Amino acid sequence: MADTTPNSQTARAKRKERVGEVISNKMAKTIIVRVERRFAHPKFKKVVTGYKKLYAHDEKSEAKVGDHVRIEETRPLSKTKRWRLVAVVEKGTGVARVAV
Repeated sequence: MADTTPNSQTARAKRKERVGEVISNKMAKTIIVRVERRFAHPKFKKVVTGYKKLYAHDEKSEAKVGDHVRIEETRPLSKTKRWRLVAVVEKGTGVARVAV
């Protein structure tokens, strides 16, 4: 007989977690997080930094621009929002970044 208890490991796969910097919090209960990824270029073998903008749900509006946050994968909450805020890892300095 199969184990169908909710505590079994087969109940749900591990959710992805990312750490990134909040670049916008102008929407209601939504933040935009820039996640950095470093990898070797397949042809030239140089280390390249890639960035991805992820929209995350922030229920209490606790994250501010410049904060480093941990986000977790979740069910689709809107057309673009598939992540939710888990914790604020480090508070930002409060100085907004200037777009170049």
